[in-house]
Amino acid sequence: MGGVKEAISEERRAYEAGAERPTTAYAVTMLAYAGGVGALALAGRLSRRPLPKVTPWDLLLVSVSTHKLSRLIAKDPVTSPLRAPFTRFEGAAGPAELHEEVRGHGARHALGELVTCPFCLAQWVATAHVAGLVLAPGFTRLAAAAMTAVGVSDWLQLGYARLQQSAEGGGDED
Repeated sequence: MGGVKEAISEERRAYEAGAERPTTAYAVTMLAYAGGVGALALAGRLSRRPLPKVTPWDLLLVSVSTHKLSRLIAKDPVTSPLRAPFTRFEGAAGPAELHEEVRGHGARHALGELVTCPFCLAQWVATAHVAGLVLAPGFTRLAAAAMTAVGVSDWLQLGYARLQQSAEGGGDED
């Protein structure tokens, strides 16, 4: 067993090339995700619920909701207390979004990267949506509809602000 452990450590060091990367924590995070997916699959199987047919509307609803919920968790000022143990506030990053730097080492750093990256969180959020469609489809569609409405509203707010800037002469000049 010692030889395998040493070989893994050697590969990790070769990959990191002197940079401090939390590769072990990444592996643990992937195992946690796989374990969570396995537990959700088992829960679905034990519930004996049939797998739902995912309609194009369901896919659109879950996609927009995943986008909005991932950004809300990763960037929204209101959710900053969830990220605070893993990040340092750096400033505003756009309308109603924050820029935060990941801090710490090992697991703390890996979790910081996860909770500040909407692209990374999307995998987890989409998986939760899919599990919800199996275990609690009505509630999941209702919650996803709320997040989708908020996401569409965000785009309308941004579009309105852009039109207002243009009307006031604040648009880009050629």
